[in-house]
Amino acid sequence: MVRFGLCCIFYKEKISFKTTTASFLLKKTDLFRKKYLSEIILHNCESLKKSLIYCLNHKIGCFRITSRFFSLYTHPDFLYKIEDLPEAEKIISLLKEIKHFAHAKNIRLTLHPDQFVVLNSKSSKVVANSIRELEYHGVLAKLVGADVINIHAGGCYGDKKDSLLRLGVNLKKISLETRQKISLENDDRSFTPEDLLPFCQKEKIPFVYDVHHHRCLKDSLSIETVTEQALRTWDREPLFHVSSPKNGWKSKNIRSHSDYIDIEDFPKVWLQIEKLTVEIEAKKKELAVIDIMNQLQL
Repeated sequence: MVRFGLCCIFYKEKISFKTTTASFLLKKTDLFRKKYLSEIILHNCESLKKSLIYCLNHKIGCFRITSRFFSLYTHPDFLYKIEDLPEAEKIISLLKEIKHFAHAKNIRLTLHPDQFVVLNSKSSKVVANSIRELEYHGVLAKLVGADVINIHAGGCYGDKKDSLLRLGVNLKKISLETRQKISLENDDRSFTPEDLLPFCQKEKIPFVYDVHHHRCLKDSLSIETVTEQALRTWDREPLFHVSSPKNGWKSKNIRSHSDYIDIEDFPKVWLQIEKLTVEIEAKKKELAVIDIMNQLQL
């Protein structure tokens, strides 16, 4: 039984998430900053509630939460905690409500930190910032009940083996509670499934199979083989990604995402898996999720 995932935002539905900039808030008083951040987070909590209700009503079984849910949470000029905010009690209450609702309605919640999280960087500053960002995602995951914090391996830096060794070392610097939620995804420029599957098996990290990335950056493994091996890395319901190229597979840029999913791009072998979450990475968001569900008659 495949459940489909909606990623972060809506295309047509009037549900939105707010954020702010450091340059704006740095000009304000500390009192204003805390009040403003409270308002943004409260808005995002209400929007997440609406998002889950939408998912429930449209039989969408998974929702990926925006990484900017707690705006500027890891910015070095702020580094606040929810408890510091004037509406902390209301925020925590809403997050508990969201967590209970998602659990009761069997809606899976996931997180996917932004691309500036590069754990295998050669820069100690980038690694420190990446760890801080992942720990923030760990806090958010715990509050809402998300079970996956999905990341990419990072750059190759001319030596894939050394880069993966660095990734393994830096993963161990993350708190156990956060690390247990981390998964690793193949990308379309650096690391293929063939590169990452042995690492995931050794480090006991779930592997998120992105079939579009695999088609862009090929290796010797078939979709069926990667699917089979990826499933073995999970101790809970596996999570995969699918998307289609914007202008088809014969275009110059096959990496960009299309508005919808071409049904031919959805691996048939995935439909034979007993339990699987597939996040739909398409520009038209909820419309694309509903469209592929209709095409597959699910």
